[in-house]
Amino acid sequence: MMRGMGNMQGMMKQVQKMQKEMVQAQDALNEKEFTGVATNELVKVAFTGDRRMKDVEIKPEILDPEDPEMLQDLVVMAVNDALTKIDTETEKTMGKYTKGMPGF
Repeated sequence: MMRGMGNMQGMMKQVQKMQKEMVQAQDALNEKEFTGVATNELVKVAFTGDRRMKDVEIKPEILDPEDPEMLQDLVVMAVNDALTKIDTETEKTMGKYTKGMPGF
């Protein structure tokens, strides 16, 4: 009977270790900066791994009062590029902890 309890304690320690590693990995990911760009880097955006925008850079040559839709499209393109990079890095970093778990 005690042998089963020892296995359970060992398994609990492994789970706690994995949880700690997951938190550390998520914290590191959240601090990392991701840059998204649009055509010819006319618009650049910077996000942290927790999807918080830190910066947006718009090159002056793209500012055309006659065509605001072009700037809007470029901003959307740059934001989506950054978010895709975050998703890719998140899957690469956190995927090893969630593979095979239900709902992941």
